[in-house]
Amino acid sequence: MNNLLPLPVLLPMFGAALTLLLGRRPRVQRAVSIVTLAGVCAVAGSLIWITDSYGVQALWVGAWAPLGIVLVADRLAALMLTVASLVTLGVLIYATGQDEEEVHRETPVSIFHPTFLLLSAGVSDAFLAGDLFNLFVGFEILLFASYVLITMGGTGERISAGSIYVVINLVSSLLFLTALSISYGATGTVNMAQLSLRFAELPGDVTIGIQLLLLVVFAIKAAVFPLSFWLPDSYPTAPAPVTAVFAGLLTKVGVYAILRTQTAIFPDSPLTDLLGWAALATMVIGILGAIAQSEIKRLLSFTLVSHIGYMIFGIALATPSSLGGAIFYTAHHITVQAALFLVAGLIERVGGSTSMDRLGGLASTAPVMGVLFFIPAMNLAGIPPLSGFVGKLGLLMSGVEAGTPLAWALVAGSVLTSLLTLYAVAKVWNRAFWGTPVLGPQAPGEFEVDDDGRSGRMPGVMVGATAALVGLGLTLTVVAGPLYEYVERAAAGLLGSSYLEAVLSGVVR
Repeated sequence: MNNLLPLPVLLPMFGAALTLLLGRRPRVQRAVSIVTLAGVCAVAGSLIWITDSYGVQALWVGAWAPLGIVLVADRLAALMLTVASLVTLGVLIYATGQDEEEVHRETPVSIFHPTFLLLSAGVSDAFLAGDLFNLFVGFEILLFASYVLITMGGTGERISAGSIYVVINLVSSLLFLTALSISYGATGTVNMAQLSLRFAELPGDVTIGIQLLLLVVFAIKAAVFPLSFWLPDSYPTAPAPVTAVFAGLLTKVGVYAILRTQTAIFPDSPLTDLLGWAALATMVIGILGAIAQSEIKRLLSFTLVSHIGYMIFGIALATPSSLGGAIFYTAHHITVQAALFLVAGLIERVGGSTSMDRLGGLASTAPVMGVLFFIPAMNLAGIPPLSGFVGKLGLLMSGVEAGTPLAWALVAGSVLTSLLTLYAVAKVWNRAFWGTPVLGPQAPGEFEVDDDGRSGRMPGVMVGATAALVGLGLTLTVVAGPLYEYVERAAAGLLGSSYLEAVLSGVVR
């Protein structure tokens, strides 16, 4: 069964090569991309069942243990891979619904599909990586693809924002390579399971120095305050499908890397308090930035930063219940944040802008779009009984259970952030969807869904893909009970020895 592990990486890579060759046949290219990502979804879903039923799966590629590349899937990796692949597929279908003129201007199809599939391969590789170097490779694959996607269209605004994004991530990659070099020099390995054993034999200051360097790297990629300054200026300029997949996935890969390294390599970390204060600052400062915005995509970018704090909150407490809450909230946030950015793309298409100063009355002129915004917005704010409320409640209960001053501060910050998130999304609703209609480039009555993608209408494919992601968020609410039990088993596995045993079975330690 572990032979399935390379497929989430290999399928998108082969698909990228094929779609590159099919650049002159856009319809076939789109079909290949959709089939490829559907295949990844099927494999990822199978891994959820396999890891939950049979335990952690490890595969040494080429059977070169302990020198080769090891791919590892546990409950956490399988869940992240499944949610990420479903969201990626939904965003891709959304992109195929754009009319030809918009495709040419926003997401040139001959470039978009191969690059998008490479991004998916990089995300999958990062989730399945069993060593730090392969994690670095996964990051670089997805980052190189993201460099192309974020500047797609070639406008001055995108090039400027993309330049900041590229520079910041190149710096983080350089720091990552430095951490890899130091780790290998100190221990003779970069395998995470072996590192967990060998770091215990090193002087404490060496271990803390390496841990701190890795946390800085992953905090940049996850947009943890104060290393989150680059995100609100970078994401809003990209095309809607690109912004959606970035918001849904890229920062979560950074969160996943923090979660994985903290539990697998540094289980007795003395830096958890530092993570806790960073989580609190990320939540509060991020949401204060959001409520100060008058442009929807920038507002959503700040809420994205803010809610990363909830995930770091759970990692910082490092208890089984807090880790379970962090995993659940990460899966929830991937779906909700991606759906909201897709809705923002629909708003821009209908209203001609995402500035709240230039919008109004969208709930009456485009009621379907109003529903598509309202549901994930309430989910993001944590209104019961939606999945956002379930995830936040789990984190709050773990904080109360911990009972430390920092834990209580995180609980208070979480409640404040949730209330301010509700204020922020209500502000968007009141100004853009409620109120007096402000006409965009189309007249009222031309906002009905249409499958043919004609100019001046919302193509049914785009609306359908957005509705599917909104529905995925609601599905997490419906299955919240079984899913929460699953993430609690995943958290117990992170704090146990099953990961190490699966990777190190038969390997000299």
